[in-house]
Amino acid sequence: MVTPSEERLVDTAQLETVLAAFARARDWDRFHNPRNLLLALTGEVGELAEIFQWKTDAEAETIMTTDEAEHVRQEVADVFLYLMRLAMVLGIDLDAAVRNKIDMNARKYPAAE
Repeated sequence: MVTPSEERLVDTAQLETVLAAFARARDWDRFHNPRNLLLALTGEVGELAEIFQWKTDAEAETIMTTDEAEHVRQEVADVFLYLMRLAMVLGIDLDAAVRNKIDMNARKYPAAE
């Protein structure tokens, strides 16, 4: 395995608790099914992409030094939160999934090549 430590790479326990309570307090669990969450996630990725649309590579690389930086941070956070909520609803252990994917990628793309 690429990750020698058994320490969690993706420790989401506290975030899961906060997101679950946030959704529950607003009675959103009834809307948070995989399809709806995936559509919301896709919309947020689109909003993030829109910020970069029509920018040159140089402009995109320096965007965090512009007045658009906060907008980028907000959209990245939206993408992360919807992805996290989708993983929660689907019962995906993100730490295990990430560890497995890193291990698969290490075998598929060895560093020596």
